[in-house]
Amino acid sequence: MVEEMKSEMAEVTSLNRGDIVKGKVTKVEDNQVLVDVNYKFDGVIPISELSSLHVDKASDALSEGDEVEVKVLRLNDEEDKLVLSKKAVDADRAWDQLQEKFENGNTLEAEVADVVKGGLVVDLGVRGFIPASLVERHFVEDFSDYKGRTLTLKVVEIDPAKNKLILSRKAVLDEELDRKKDETLDSLETGQVIEGTVQRITDFGAFVDIGGVDGLVHVSELAWTRVEHPSEALTEGDKVKVKVLKVDKEKERISLSIKETLAGPWDQVSEVLKTGAIVKGKVKRLVSFGAFVEVHSGVEGLVHISQISRRHIASPNEVLEEGQEVQVKILDMQPEQKRISLSIKEAEQEADRQELENLDNNNGMNVTLGDVFGDKLRRLK
Repeated sequence: MVEEMKSEMAEVTSLNRGDIVKGKVTKVEDNQVLVDVNYKFDGVIPISELSSLHVDKASDALSEGDEVEVKVLRLNDEEDKLVLSKKAVDADRAWDQLQEKFENGNTLEAEVADVVKGGLVVDLGVRGFIPASLVERHFVEDFSDYKGRTLTLKVVEIDPAKNKLILSRKAVLDEELDRKKDETLDSLETGQVIEGTVQRITDFGAFVDIGGVDGLVHVSELAWTRVEHPSEALTEGDKVKVKVLKVDKEKERISLSIKETLAGPWDQVSEVLKTGAIVKGKVKRLVSFGAFVEVHSGVEGLVHISQISRRHIASPNEVLEEGQEVQVKILDMQPEQKRISLSIKEAEQEADRQELENLDNNNGMNVTLGDVFGDKLRRLK
């Protein structure tokens, strides 16, 4: 390499302004660098012509013995003055490469050289600027720790005549997110259970990120119990399991359910309720043929109109009202069909029978039960 360079240098017999030649650094001073380009005298690279970025000392850019390619800016044989530029050569080469990347949409990597007001600066042979709004997809308050970091960037604006080069990291991140979103949408299937992260909470539900794309968990799909507002059940940032209910790939709309990943109330009811048991419940709905009574969280059973009262009634609302607490006896359970048959009438009879037995056991007087509870005994027959 050195011999080849010496051979090329030996061929230089004359210089003109604008020529690009190779040379070797012979001396490094604070504000300039001397370079042997095989001319009658050494050329000088002023510190301002070393780099597209600010250089505090010439030694920060070059060292004695370095081989360098430079452009002739001025030549005055009478004054033995030859002014060279490394920056100009680097810039000419860089603009061509950067223009190609801009036209093809290719990315490039660059180390952050400086943090300035409004963004970041990189050296790509020319000064490149990354506006603060194009660094990340989110707001960044302090960029101090970005100095020295290598970033993947895209050219978004280029104008060599104005020495203008605008770069964006956000564009790279957006493209990555779009690719990830497409991959996620292609892989989603109805019924699939996956993990996600709660991104936003609204009055009508929660948006969950399931891999670059957000799906909506409607408030009715948050839990088996009633949820007034999604914030009661979730917090932004929560990791959750969701079931895919519906996917519209064209509109990028995904319906999700957290409720469907949890054991439902009917799955647990057999463990807490048994046929023949008497339990407390709350009347939830009155219909012409009976009343639906909640006997466990999220589980309602039917009290047929014939099982509401010991006397004949034409309508359930003659003796019941919504919200009323009642004792019911479980007549039959079919959890797999989500059906439970209940009786208020039989629960009352059981209560009367129990009361009579207790009094009979504790009665020390020579009084018959029929004398005291004749009416109740007649109802039990």
